[in-house]
Amino acid sequence: MQVKSVMSQSADWLEPSLHIREAARRMRDEDIGILPIGEDDQLVGMVTDRDLVIRALPDGKDVEAMTVRDAMTDKILYCYEDEDVAEVAENMGRNQVRRLPVLNRDKRLVGMVTIGDIARQGEDEEAGEALRHICKES
Repeated sequence: MQVKSVMSQSADWLEPSLHIREAARRMRDEDIGILPIGEDDQLVGMVTDRDLVIRALPDGKDVEAMTVRDAMTDKILYCYEDEDVAEVAENMGRNQVRRLPVLNRDKRLVGMVTIGDIARQGEDEEAGEALRHICKES
C-alpha cells in the first residue's frame, strides 16, 4: 500500500517570515502539533508546538520579534507519496518521529502522514513496530 492512500491531504505550509504567534494560533485552531514551513515553493523546515516553547520562550528572547524561522527545525525528514507504507513506518521508527510531511516526486508538499494514519488503515503491525522504536529510550 502506498503512502498516498493513508495520508492526510489537507497539509499546507506557513511562510517562515510569519510571527510565531500565527503558528501557535494555527496549531490551536486546527488542533495540530506540527506545521510544515515553506518558501519559494519548497519545504524548508518544520515547526512543532514543542519548538515554539523550547526555542521561543526561554532565555528572555524578544518573543514579539520572533518569526517562525527562529523556532523551526530546518532538518526535514519526509517521505514520498508513492513509497510503501511499511517502509515509511520503519523509517519513522528508526528516526523516532510520529509524523512526516509527504512530497510528490517534484518535491512539492501533498500531505502529512502519521503513525495513527498508518494504524487506521490496517497497517497495525508496521505502526506498532514504528511506535515501539519511537518510544524506546535513547
